Amino acid sequence: MKTALCASEPGACGARWPVGRAGRRSFGERPLSSRSECSPVVGADPPDEDPALKKPQGLQEMEGLSLANEDKTMSANLKYLSLGILVFQTTSLVLTMRYSRTLKEEGPRYLSSTAVVVAELLKIMACILLVYKDSKCSLRTLNRILHDEILNKPMETLKLAIPSGIYTLQNNLLYVALSNLDAATYQVTYQLKILTTALFSVSMLGKKLGVYQWLSLIILMTGVAFVQWPSDSQELDSKELSAGSQFVGLMAVLTACFSSGFAGVYFEKILKETKQSVWIRNIQLGFFGSIFGLMGVYIYDGELVSKNGFFQGYNRLTWIVVILQALGGLVIAAVIKYADNILKGFATSLSIILSTLISYFWLQDFVPTRTI
Repeated sequence: MKTALCASEPGACGARWPVGRAGRRSFGERPLSSRSECSPVVGADPPDEDPALKKPQGLQEMEGLSLANEDKTMSANLKYLSLGILVFQTTSLVLTMRYSRTLKEEGPRYLSSTAVVVAELLKIMACILLVYKDSKCSLRTLNRILHDEILNKPMETLKLAIPSGIYTLQNNLLYVALSNLDAATYQVTYQLKILTTALFSVSMLGKKLGVYQWLSLIILMTGVAFVQWPSDSQELDSKELSAGSQFVGLMAVLTACFSSGFAGVYFEKILKETKQSVWIRNIQLGFFGSIFGLMGVYIYDGELVSKNGFFQGYNRLTWIVVILQALGGLVIAAVIKYADNILKGFATSLSIILSTLISYFWLQDFVPTRTI
């Protein structure tokens, strides 16, 4: 039988026997290799096995569940962290900007146009540091990424010129609005950007809104109408705010709402059509934003800058406002990456409540009425 031959004759299964002159096998000699290909050698060590295969299946499943729970915990922590930072940034920016624009000090007041330019430059520097960190702190890799993603793609870079110019206009309008409106009125009225964003999303991105979403927008418009409804004291005595005209502030907010909605949807469309990182896109936005901002400084405040300098009226509070405004672009990018629109809307609502309370108790420039 072949099986018996394989077990009894080592050479039958592939072992090599010494061959004599006549080419025949000598019966008294052993094969050159004592290992048979048909059966393992007795006493030989078994091949090394993967340590993961030695683990029981239940232990492997437990480790997999533990890793999945750690990932979910990390994701939840990042969501709530971005939520908290967004609430802090939005509330702090509105209140400090309002306070800085209405604070009476000796000397000239700082120029909002220069503050916008400085904020854009700080945002560019922060994004470059983040790209540097993502490139494992390698200057060569950072230089290659910036060269490949910005200089070698001029058409992709030019796409950001439109939203950048609109964002620059919006940031300047924000200063105008808060110079003429109290913080609470500004915060509530500025939420009309949700309506403009929804309209532009439907028209530009083809999104479909449900019944509850349209109902929420109607409630939002109703709330804004109540906020702008004149109170009894305003009907009897039409007082103006000390910092300027309330009508000018209202027009600035409405213009900022439309510009914010269009620029946000346009930027979202660009992000979905390309694979570039959010930090690279923020660098491109900041580049064009600083150029448009410098043009605005030259056109509107050129004489004041030549007379009193670019940083006229800057103090510690002004730099806090500028840093918070630069942080806004980074916070929105983090929210887009780690959180969602539900958390973003919740953060905005919470910011409105905090701004209203601080505006009433601390700044004392807001008195609640029947409508607000």
